[in-house]
Formats: sequence, structure tokens, C-alpha cells
Amino acid sequence: MTIRLYDTSARQIRDFTPLVPGCVSIYLCGATVQAAPHIGHIRSGLNFDIMRRWFEHRGYDVTFVRNVTDIDDKIIKKAEEQDRPWWSIGYENEVAFNTAYDSLGCLRPTYEPRATGHIPEMIEMMRGLIERGHAYAADGNVYFDVRSFPEYLQLSNQELDNLRQPEGEGETGKRDPRDFAMWKAAREGEPSWETPWGRGRPGWHLECSAMAHKYLGTVFDIHGGGVDLVFPHHENEIAQAKAFGDDFARYWSHNAWVTMSGEKMSKSLGNSVLVSEMVKRWRPIVLRYYLGTPHYRSMIEYSEEALREAESAFARIEGFVQRVVEKAGVVEPAAEVPPAFAEAMDDDLGVPQALAIVHTTVRQGNSALTADDKEAAVARLAELRAMLGVLGLDPLDERWSGGGTDRGEDLHGVVDSLVRLVLEQRQAARARKDYATADAIRDQLQQSGLAIEDTPSGPRWSLS
Repeated sequence: MTIRLYDTSARQIRDFTPLVPGCVSIYLCGATVQAAPHIGHIRSGLNFDIMRRWFEHRGYDVTFVRNVTDIDDKIIKKAEEQDRPWWSIGYENEVAFNTAYDSLGCLRPTYEPRATGHIPEMIEMMRGLIERGHAYAADGNVYFDVRSFPEYLQLSNQELDNLRQPEGEGETGKRDPRDFAMWKAAREGEPSWETPWGRGRPGWHLECSAMAHKYLGTVFDIHGGGVDLVFPHHENEIAQAKAFGDDFARYWSHNAWVTMSGEKMSKSLGNSVLVSEMVKRWRPIVLRYYLGTPHYRSMIEYSEEALREAESAFARIEGFVQRVVEKAGVVEPAAEVPPAFAEAMDDDLGVPQALAIVHTTVRQGNSALTADDKEAAVARLAELRAMLGVLGLDPLDERWSGGGTDRGEDLHGVVDSLVRLVLEQRQAARARKDYATADAIRDQLQQSGLAIEDTPSGPRWSLS
């Protein structure tokens, strides 16, 4: 079977043909570490973790590079606001991102380079671009001349005459306002590095072109990131890399946003939901199910109701797994996934269609248990574990079952289920106007250390 992927540059689904047979090279734009991650940030890591797992299941040897942008205008601004060193802001939030990736079950990348560790590679690329007539130095800045590269804007399908290039403070000396900064001249009090064109620091786009070249060579298979990076970031990466002489990425893959009230989830809008807070309220495996099971090119509209639905759906999967284990012991995953699951995943990582096969298998397994057909139930669980392993959602995997995870996270789910059952009894008492019983239930929960809040969407509990 051939894996097929939607290629943003071609604007269609294409058969995937690896550059090197049996190998896949992927570069994913990772975190800009000016703040702790919200679930919108982590969705990208989850989607490409599933892509990586599927390639590995299909027998490919995957090299997965995910960078860290640890120097940026936003990081410098945060450092000024908090009166802290810029590097401490970056490191603190890099740790927060890796904690979030780990908590949601993402495999570690093959390489995770930081921008500040690759200044020599950036200088080399700028020197080559200046020599080839694609870049120029001005006022200590180095700019890319977009008119020198005829293919510019093919990825985002824009017209150069209509282009409005995002511009940062201090970007003086441009020959054309549409040119973009690869290197920014040093300003007082800001971090800087020495170059042949004066002291300064990297522009946002240069780092990824230089690091992809270093770790994956002049050409590689897949470049990934959020859809918001198509322009200007990925467009400018292409211009730098190809003008330098690299063939660069052969496929471009972009995941959609997590939204709240129809808007992209972002810190600037004040509508973000931090992963560190979410894992206190929801089991990490449930968050992974919620963020990882919609199609990667579909928007996810965040809501508590949708998370509860994800929790219930995953509970049905876990319930079947637990029943079979109680009856037959631990069952090893099958060597292969069911053909319908594979067909769905091969078709542009069709996780929603693949998930339908997962739930069909659970229903078949439950029917086998009801019929006391132990052999059939065990066979279904073996298939199920193979499929869940691809999605990073196997509850028997040591990552989730207690081998290296915090049992408190597991117990939270157990407690949540029990408390919800009691709250349903309280709601039933209130519905029949038995307020004495309802109040007694609430008081008992509060004495147990739980705070109960009645909201328009139903009661909510937390540790008091």
C-alpha cells in the first residue's frame, strides 16, 4: 500500500515516495519558547507524532527533527517585562514544552536543535546568499531580496505586488519593503552575535533553513507545521534554502488550529488553555484522544463538552480492554492492524475513519465477551492494541499504565468517574425537588475535600 499525503505546495493529495527507500526525513517547526504551551501549540506535536508512528508501523526508518526557537522578538520582550535574562525565559518554557509533549505521549524527536546553537550555519547561509545576489547587508541587518527569487510565494499562492511583509522594529535600509530580515542588527541591551556584517541576532526564518540543511541535508522528505506558518515563515524558509542551492522539502504538511469561539487559540487573544493546567483536570491520555483523533487538517473548536465526549468515548475503549485483561490476562498487540484501519491511515492520515474501525472492534469484542467467546475477545483486543499503539493511545502501554507515569493522573480519572456518578444522583434528587438529599450529597462531598460548583453546563468538581 502507498501512503498518500496532502501536499500544501501542490494543493492536492499525493502518493508519498521517499527520497531514500525505506527512510523518511521530517522537519517540524517546533516551539517559540516565550511562554508555556497551550493545547493549540501541542496539537502540532501530536499530529506529527501520529504521522511518525504510522510511518514507523509501515516499516520506515524515520528521522524526525523538531527545532526550538530560543531567540525571538517575543522572548526578548518577555525578558524585559519580567526583568530576567532572555535565556532563562527560553529555557524555562522549553522545559514546559517538553513536559507537555511527554505528558501527552509524544515520542522524543531524533534531534531537537536550538536556534542559538547554530549561528555559524546561519552565517554560512547568509554569506552564500549574498554572494549569489539573493541577499544584501544594510545598517547591520541582512535582508533577502524577494525579487531575486522568481518562485517566491508559490507555497502561499500570493501575488508579489499585493504582498504585505510583516516587519519588526529596527528593520532599516531595505531596498524593497517586501524584503524580509534574515539577520537583525544589534540593539542596546539585547543578545547579539558577531558576524561579518556586524553584531546582531537571527531573524525568525533563517534558523529553520539553516538547521534543516545541517540535520537533513540539501533535500528531505516532509516539512511540517501549523497552517499559520505557511506565510511568512515557510514561504521565507523556501526562498532562503532554494536560493542557497538546496532542493529543500519535497512535501509540505500543515495541521489546522485549535479554536475558541471561532478564533485561533493564542496567548495574545487571552483565550489559551495551558497544558499544565489541563492535565490537572483531565487525564493526559484523554487530552491526547481529544487533540489527536480529529483529522489533522480540520479545526478543533475547544469546549468542555467536547472533552467530556472524548472522555466517554475513550472510557468505552478502556472498559473493553480491562474486561478482557480480567478474563484472559494481558494480550500482546497484533503484528498488523486491520486492513480497513491501514487503508484509512494510508489516505492522508485519516484518523477519524481509522477511529471508527477502533470503535467497531470494541463493539465486536464486547459482543464476544457477552457471548463468552474468550478467543474472539482476545483476538479483538490484539487488533485493538495494534491500532491504539499507532495512535499513541494504548492504555496498556507502560507510558499510560504506570511504567514511568504519575499514578495521581490515573487516579484522577477514577475519582472523576466516581464523583460524576454521585453528582448524577444529586442532580436526580434536585430534579424531584428532594433538596434535603441533594444538599446532603453536596455536604458529604465537601467533607471529603471536594468543592462543587453548579454551572450552566452542569456541576463541576475540584479539590477544595
